[in-house]
Amino acid sequence: MNTRGLAPHIGRVITAYESLTPATLAGLVSVYAEDARFIDPFNDVRGHGALRSVFEHMFEALDAPRFQIVDALGDAAQAFLTWDFSFRRRGHDETLTIRGASHLHFDTKGRVTLHRDYWDAAQQVYERVPLLGALLRWLRRRLAAQV
Repeated sequence: MNTRGLAPHIGRVITAYESLTPATLAGLVSVYAEDARFIDPFNDVRGHGALRSVFEHMFEALDAPRFQIVDALGDAAQAFLTWDFSFRRRGHDETLTIRGASHLHFDTKGRVTLHRDYWDAAQQVYERVPLLGALLRWLRRRLAAQV
């Protein structure tokens, strides 16, 4: 993503995520404050060590995980990013994509203090599980407005 016009600390976060590999994980962790909190549908952790563990697990569990930041806005205190996260499950050829957003809070040094991800785990993950997926799709249809 072109980061021109964004605050430099937001650009650093975007670059760290878009270039994330096991070899660049330390660079990602460095844009976070020591006691930063990271929250997503599966994790609620605090600190560099826990954050590193979340992403190490991602690289162990998935093939070719990749973040692409679609849009960003923010200021000195916070940012909101929309993104696509693409990956393959181990042993599968199909590339899956999760669409989501992140709300970031920054300290006065431009480091992330709070990172909260928003994405629909039910639709984008659980519905792909054979029996559970069928049940969730049925439930979604039952609860949807009749238009």
